[in-house]
Amino acid sequence: MPTSEPGTAEPHIRLARKGFTLVELLIVLAIIGLMSAVVVLAIPDPRGSLRAEAERFAARAKAAQDQAVIGARAMSVRVGRVGYGFDRREGAQWVPLDIKPFAAAQWSEGTEAMVEGETRLVFDATGISDPAELILAREDERLTVEFRPDGKVDIRG
Repeated sequence: MPTSEPGTAEPHIRLARKGFTLVELLIVLAIIGLMSAVVVLAIPDPRGSLRAEAERFAARAKAAQDQAVIGARAMSVRVGRVGYGFDRREGAQWVPLDIKPFAAAQWSEGTEAMVEGETRLVFDATGISDPAELILAREDERLTVEFRPDGKVDIRG
């Protein structure tokens, strides 16, 4: 026959569990850490990819080539280490353009063109240009934007 009152338990049996064990807390922290790492690795580079930068530049240069043909006037792309701009030939001089899509642009942060000083790529009134290659670099990545005499623009790398 039990000696304790009904509804009560022996003192050594009445251990109520409150809170979490250290092992449970460590497992939760490890899961949170892994999930944080996944999120950080999934966040895209705010500068965009170097390929996207090269494609944007190539598209704008192609637009300048098209404008040279449409306007029957030579156009050029001025390329420097930190950015590029567009000029139109008027008489005997080059006049910088500041209208969209030909306004001057800077390369995104960390990107630079591998050129000495400033390089000019000229499209004549028929859209033909001298062949040229422009190397864009960011950290350890390199891409080459190739301009062909037939008007095609390729991105390699």
